[in-house]
Amino acid sequence: MKNRNAAIAAIALAALASGAAFAGDMGMDKKAAKAVEKCYGVSKAGENDCAAGPGTSCAGTSKVDYQGSAWKNVPKGTCTSIKTPKGMGSLKPMKG
Repeated sequence: MKNRNAAIAAIALAALASGAAFAGDMGMDKKAAKAVEKCYGVSKAGENDCAAGPGTSCAGTSKVDYQGSAWKNVPKGTCTSIKTPKGMGSLKPMKG
């Protein structure tokens, strides 16, 4: 009976520990998500993260390089300093 109780206690502790580790990972994901910003006009065709404009659905659907309505996640604070053959990155959708 003691072995059974010890086994149940060990399983319970393992479950709690894995839950705590998972919760910790979730917090890191939120911090990582805050460390990026949407930058329009900087992705190559088919490499956008989302919002590629009319006729497209989402990630990887942009049809032209540096499409102004398609965005890519970039490190926060770097978007407007990204230079492309069509100009600089933008925090807002651009035409073209």
